[in-house]
Amino acid sequence: MKAVVANRLIDGEVVFWKSGQWVERFGDAELFDAEAPVEHAVSVGKGQPTVVVDVYPIDLVQSDGRWAPLSYRERIRALGPTNEPTHGKQAEGGDVIEALRHAAGAARSTGRVDLIRRK
Repeated sequence: MKAVVANRLIDGEVVFWKSGQWVERFGDAELFDAEAPVEHAVSVGKGQPTVVVDVYPIDLVQSDGRWAPLSYRERIRALGPTNEPTHGKQAEGGDVIEALRHAAGAARSTGRVDLIRRK
């Protein structure tokens, strides 16, 4: 399964594709199980340069009966701009946020993390 994500141009917020429009919550995102509809959604999304930037599909995995982004980076993005539970999308709470926050198992890191050593 896949979902299509982008960053909203007006504020940089991560948004998700659903039936021809962008929604703020991952739980509202349209899920795709075939390549052609995903490519079409990405194409249409990229055709909206005054609305969003950086449109691309992400892989999803089922965890505890719910869908969640496969990569750790995308799970963080889906939760909103902060890891502070009283800010952003996390402050809204709900089952979807809990599922993303506590999704177990299959998350994988897609990038390298450089640690900064303090003096």
